[in-house]
Amino acid sequence: MARAIVLVLDSFGVGAAEDAAKFGDQGADTFGHIAELCAAGKANEGREGPLHIPNLMTLGLGEVSRGATGRLPPALPTVTALHGRYGWAQELSSGKDTPSGHWEMAGVPVLFEWGYFLNKEQSFPEELLNRIIAAAELPGVLGNCHASGTEIIARLGDQHCATGQPIVYTSADSVFQIACHEEAFGLQRLYELCQLVRELLEPYNIGRVIARPFVGNADTGFTRTANRKDYAVPPPAPTVLDKLKASGGEVISIGKIADIFAHQGLTQSYKADGLEALLEKTLAVMRQAPQRSLIFTNLVDFDTLYGHRRDVSGYARALETFDRLLPRVLEALEQDDVLFLSADHGCDPTWPGTDHTREFVPVLMYGKNLPAHELGKRESFADIGQSIADLFGLEPMNYGTSMLPPRL
Repeated sequence: MARAIVLVLDSFGVGAAEDAAKFGDQGADTFGHIAELCAAGKANEGREGPLHIPNLMTLGLGEVSRGATGRLPPALPTVTALHGRYGWAQELSSGKDTPSGHWEMAGVPVLFEWGYFLNKEQSFPEELLNRIIAAAELPGVLGNCHASGTEIIARLGDQHCATGQPIVYTSADSVFQIACHEEAFGLQRLYELCQLVRELLEPYNIGRVIARPFVGNADTGFTRTANRKDYAVPPPAPTVLDKLKASGGEVISIGKIADIFAHQGLTQSYKADGLEALLEKTLAVMRQAPQRSLIFTNLVDFDTLYGHRRDVSGYARALETFDRLLPRVLEALEQDDVLFLSADHGCDPTWPGTDHTREFVPVLMYGKNLPAHELGKRESFADIGQSIADLFGLEPMNYGTSMLPPRL
């Protein structure tokens, strides 16, 4: 009997995907560009020198980068004694957003086109905003544009507190984001507003409504809190989470996984704030989870705090922190457990703008019974979901190819 542990390094791409040009992302390389700037001494805020991630390198990350981009990032060592199975995956889904990436990992790629709000200014239709304002009895809204979340609350937070008008904004993703002050507007009121907007957005085929609460004031500055909540549409078909739950297995979500899957296919759900806290919660769950458990953790800080904010030093620090804690995860694995490390998209912090980037993602697998093996390029993130189905003896998914050796 076995367990599967999936850790999503949210936004950790390893080089431009084959179709990156369609997204304006040809040349993006989250991992490679971070390592390049570290090697050049240009990412020394809170750290210094070349990127130091020996444990990820031992699991094959360097060979993944070499395969995906044709080069090993500078100042990273070549590792000859590799452990586990390693490859890189192309996204089959039509977008480069969080739900698409996670659902595809769970065996259900998004083959339809999401709706988007493409206008950089006056992004939302007037008719939609009028319906939201009337239904929620709001005095109006602020923003209505493409924006970075931290930038827009710094710019409009004081006006929001004075007027009671929510800050609404979007990005290149299929998303409607609402930022409100937890005290001046009210956290529960923000959640209720997001639920209302989720219903009103049904004709627009938008993937997520995100509640972005913040605190503070104009004098001390505004800060987003850990009380973010995503209101996603459900996956378009049963995922491997649904199948494992239906078979009597445990499906345990940590972080924002529950919101991404619209709370479907889960038996337990836990929240934590920050990279280290999320890993500590994962370790605590691993110590107690029974056989036939899937533990699914999203490490959001890579994306939210560093990728979108184009903070190379911060991203490098987070990678080094993760690498330092990774041995504890490996040691906590039971004999037949399989660990999957991957990502849902890229978010190259050296790339123009603040949006995600269309990239290959790493697929690193480790288990005490798994021999080292190069997996090469994978045609879909769904290979992860198919491998999980294979591990638990579930009915195969419609997409993906198992990456487990036949004897498992």
